[in-house]
Amino acid sequence: MSDYIRQQAEARAKAWEEAKALLDTAAAEKRDLSAEENQSYDRIMVDLDQRAATMETIKAQAEREERAAEAMKGFEAQARPEVSVAAIDESELIRSLARGEIRSHSFEKRDVLKSSTGAPVPTSFYDQVIMLARNVGPMLETSTIINTAGGENLQIPSLSAYSTGTVTAEAAAIGESDPTFNAFKTLGAFKYSFLTQISREMVEDAGVDILGFLAAQTGNALGYDVNTALTTGTGTVQPTGIVTAAGSGVTGSTAVSGAFTADNLINLVYSVDTAGRRMAGTGWQMNATSIAAVRKLKDTAGQYLFSPSLSADARDLLLGYPIYENPSMASPATSAKSVIFGNLSSYFVRTVGGLRLDRSDDYAFQNDLITFRATMRVDGNLIQTSHVKYFAGAAS
Repeated sequence: MSDYIRQQAEARAKAWEEAKALLDTAAAEKRDLSAEENQSYDRIMVDLDQRAATMETIKAQAEREERAAEAMKGFEAQARPEVSVAAIDESELIRSLARGEIRSHSFEKRDVLKSSTGAPVPTSFYDQVIMLARNVGPMLETSTIINTAGGENLQIPSLSAYSTGTVTAEAAAIGESDPTFNAFKTLGAFKYSFLTQISREMVEDAGVDILGFLAAQTGNALGYDVNTALTTGTGTVQPTGIVTAAGSGVTGSTAVSGAFTADNLINLVYSVDTAGRRMAGTGWQMNATSIAAVRKLKDTAGQYLFSPSLSADARDLLLGYPIYENPSMASPATSAKSVIFGNLSSYFVRTVGGLRLDRSDDYAFQNDLITFRATMRVDGNLIQTSHVKYFAGAAS
């Protein structure tokens, strides 16, 4: 399987060279791509994305097989593998919820650990939902996540100036140098909820994977809403989004309708302070439209700023930093904040408890549907604002 992933990576690198050749030819002849060349370029871009998705799928499948093999150790001789009690409990709990034997339940975050026998703890319903939500948008992947039991205000300090050291003579008094703190950032707990329905027949059919179905519905629905709020939220009746809290880095030219240039992105990198650039978790966020534009950019030496990943474990790079596609980011336009760069883990996300599911037979009684309500409490803010900056298109 690793050989196939390597083949995909090599094919991706070859396709990228073909795309660069098309752009280089047009640039050398001082013209735009012809209609035929545009079709070829678009086809190559689709191929790049499809191969990247294939690599991710194969990698995930390999990890599942590895976990399954680890869990089976010691049970090879049995006619039927033993299923962990924790897995049975949560699946049956959801089916009991669907049957009306219980009316609600809060699913807590569970760390994936290994017991003394080497069998990993099964992925809980909560973790399945969060993994799906991370596929929808990157904010639950790139941020620092804090999970608390209660929803009381959580205050997090940030520094505006650090302590400094000075040369001290022998036997001389050492001077005091205290860090300077900004006002505390307070994280609350905004409630995000949605309804989904399943037929009674689905509940009564023991072969239906209700846990998987509800995890998929919940992960997608909450994933879109929460990712959008954590990206562009105003901070009043929703979290303060990372774009909202980020500092101004670079503003584009008035002549290009909000588009960015190679120089704009290079300047954006160096608008972030040194600590923000060098810390783990530093990278870019932009939407698909911006990523497509980035792939065509060159520096003054004629080198492409974009470089595709050559393994399933790595992301595509822009100026040496990973790119995270965020569908909630704005497309390039006048006055639009279309790109952010910096230490993305400086954005803190606070979640409360876990995920709550409630059921109702009455809401859609005439259709014989069982209605589930999923609720998640979350807030977020950029703690160190100097660590993330945005590019904005010039005002018209």
